Amino acid sequence: MKILIVEDELASRKFLTYVMAGYGECTSAVNGIEAVDEFTRALESGERYDLICMDIMMPEMDGQEALKRIRGIETDNGIAPHLETKVLMTTALKDPSNVVEAYYKGGASIYLTKPLDGEKIGEAMVELGFLKKKNE
Repeated sequence: MKILIVEDELASRKFLTYVMAGYGECTSAVNGIEAVDEFTRALESGERYDLICMDIMMPEMDGQEALKRIRGIETDNGIAPHLETKVLMTTALKDPSNVVEAYYKGGASIYLTKPLDGEKIGEAMVELGFLKKKNE
């Protein structure tokens, strides 16, 4: 599995990379501009990302805008909605409008609030279909 971690805060980026490395190969970006560029490079090389873990609040380009651009790139390249890269949005904000914007309008696959931990991430991986439930 190929995973892109997009997080401006160093400690959070290192934690996510550490946890997600157990699921696959991780690359990181520190803002939305880098995320869109890296996503585009991977798509053009034929090595698409399976999952993007992206913070909402970042400098230069936030996660909401980056997600809109990524979904636009997928549409422009004829990628059907059911084949889109899964996107796990993260934020410290518990504002319901962020959930609506990211999850329902922005095309995020799942949304988690910080602080993150291995258990929350594992549950998200099950919900995204990357893992089976432990009792299955």
